[in-house]
Amino acid sequence: MAEDMKVKELDEVVVRFSGDSGDGMQLAGNMFSNISATEGNDISTFPDYPADIRAPQGSLTGVSGFQVHIGSGKVYTPGDKCDVLVAMNPAALKTQYKFCKSQSVIIIDTDSFTKRDLEKAQFQLENPFSELGIKNEVVEAAITTMCKECLKDSGLDNKTILRTKNMFALGLVCWLFHRDIAIGEKLLREKFAKKPEIAEANVKVLHAGYHFGENTHASVSISYTVPSKEQKQPGRYMDINGNKATAYGLMAAAEKAGLELYLGSYPITPATDILHELAKHKSLGVKTVQCEDEIAGCASAVGASFAGALAATTTSGPGICLKSEAMNLAVITELPLVIIDVQRGGPSTGLPTKSEQTDLLQVLYGRNGESPMPVIAASSPTDCFDAAYTACKIALEHMTPVVLLTDAYIANGSAAWRLPNLDEYPAINPPYVTPDMAGKWTPFLRNPETGVRYWAKPGTEGFMHRIGGLEKSNETGAISTEPENHHLMTKLRAEKVAKIADSIPLLEVEGNPDADLLIVGFGGTYGHLHSAMDTLNAQGKKAALAHFRFINPLPKNTAEVLRRYKKIIVAEQNMGQLAGYLRMKVEGIHLYQFNQVKGQPFVVQELVDAFTKIMEE
Repeated sequence: MAEDMKVKELDEVVVRFSGDSGDGMQLAGNMFSNISATEGNDISTFPDYPADIRAPQGSLTGVSGFQVHIGSGKVYTPGDKCDVLVAMNPAALKTQYKFCKSQSVIIIDTDSFTKRDLEKAQFQLENPFSELGIKNEVVEAAITTMCKECLKDSGLDNKTILRTKNMFALGLVCWLFHRDIAIGEKLLREKFAKKPEIAEANVKVLHAGYHFGENTHASVSISYTVPSKEQKQPGRYMDINGNKATAYGLMAAAEKAGLELYLGSYPITPATDILHELAKHKSLGVKTVQCEDEIAGCASAVGASFAGALAATTTSGPGICLKSEAMNLAVITELPLVIIDVQRGGPSTGLPTKSEQTDLLQVLYGRNGESPMPVIAASSPTDCFDAAYTACKIALEHMTPVVLLTDAYIANGSAAWRLPNLDEYPAINPPYVTPDMAGKWTPFLRNPETGVRYWAKPGTEGFMHRIGGLEKSNETGAISTEPENHHLMTKLRAEKVAKIADSIPLLEVEGNPDADLLIVGFGGTYGHLHSAMDTLNAQGKKAALAHFRFINPLPKNTAEVLRRYKKIIVAEQNMGQLAGYLRMKVEGIHLYQFNQVKGQPFVVQELVDAFTKIMEE
């Protein structure tokens, strides 16, 4: 490196890769995340891709983005705006420039900025930078030409060669941040293990991108390092997204409970990857069935639960609508079932690849009859593991269907995850019938303390029984239409769910213990709300955060916590569903609201501005 090239040390940096859906930006972003995580940085990622299966090449609607925030310490969000933008074509530049800071570096493939490319992106002038008013440092690289030159003797066809452009861009970004591309080589050889010629071509182009930066200094006056300063807990770490963590959590719970795991599902964005992941693990006793529709997916899981398995079904908002009848079958039969709702933009087909929190009231109340169901929400990609494990434990120990809410943002986003020691996780003990109950047991005989019915697996000698969707007698288990019995059974089912509050943690409050403002949220907004709270406290304001994992039932100290603060703001990616629910459950509280339904994560600065305004009122 030349003597005049300055190297600046940063505590954090945000990089955004963008291009056509076929340009491999998700892979380049994922690899940069993995490389950074391996070098000890904390990471948070945000894949942002279109719903089109394949939009026309170079079109504005076909741009795929991947943003990663790497830090020397703890990172909570993918960042509001980026320090480096990779724009592989004019459409990417036009749609993604709004995510740039004023001092951002922009990397472009000049070969993809022809007159025809500019027209596809609806530019009016020949110079897209002057048209957009861009004054940032721009690294112009003829990436397509250099990839062709690099691989001209490889024997690969032109289409395959062009698919390596993302690795050139990745190599250039790795040079800019002094990343170790040997890690990238390893990742590529693992990914293309069955196609070594493809692996080596990508490795060669990765080096070409790195050396282009090294030899030309890429037209920038400065390069950067982001050293790892955080002392991580010893252990083995991996980069994991929320869907994979959810799948692992289900498998871990099945192992802990000594049960086989069954997943009945139907493909739906953005939940399908859980089905894909679990289908890989037949060797661990996992059974997966891709059913003909959402209803069958859930109904088959109810059947598997009756047969004695740990049963789960995965979907998104539209699928919850369809599953509701079968979910209610699990309510009235009081069978354990885990329903995973990876929320996306709605209503109807809505925004299939975008993220919202708009299913909360649906999973709480979107069924016929009085049908109480526990609801918990995961707060981050890595938390999906613990949340899935907890959902399974509640379902199995309390004989109830449980909804686990995640969302597209945390399901597709990733973070560095320490592989857990399962011995440190709490035991899962389903309430099985015991031999001494034979002859006196009926299907709805309950534990007097928890109100949970005892579970008899079919085939257990002396415990033959029948359950179903018609109301049953509390005493005999036979079909009953008696008014008093129906009222009693309705009450018992509700009380059973309410008593789960006795076995879940109390609501914790983070931040300033003398806070004037309590920020309240749930689910995947945790990182953004925590960052907003940290910013407010750093500015001398007094803020705290109460983030709900358990929504039904609420933690036992919920009312006591909420009544402790002068001002409370509930921030959620819907029009006020949690706020309305809390008002119903806790009488006499006044709540401010911050609501956005944009299909995009919160912007921390917008949260800070809105919260500051409320504090100053």
